[in-house]
Amino acid sequence: MELEYEVFSIREHLQGVSDRIVIETVKSKKGFLLTEDKDFGELVFSHGIQGCSVIFLRYEKQEIIHIKKNIIKSLETYYRNSDHLFITITKDKVRVRKI
Repeated sequence: MELEYEVFSIREHLQGVSDRIVIETVKSKKGFLLTEDKDFGELVFSHGIQGCSVIFLRYEKQEIIHIKKNIIKSLETYYRNSDHLFITITKDKVRVRKI
């Protein structure tokens, strides 16, 4: 099965913007934010930011090959989900929380 996703790189198009602008951009594109930045977890859970799904990656550099399959599986499973989710991916597991 071949999946097609539009990728919008914040680094390429909006480098240096605030995290809140990143969230608003993701909301407007109705997509997922794929990030290694823990600040987005704080924005979602401590500051109550809603309306945006986040895939948060936690791994060591040598573990990248192990999380790639979890990223793809998570996108296949949740991309069309109408709920907003916070998905944490490590080399060993995927944790999904509805937000």
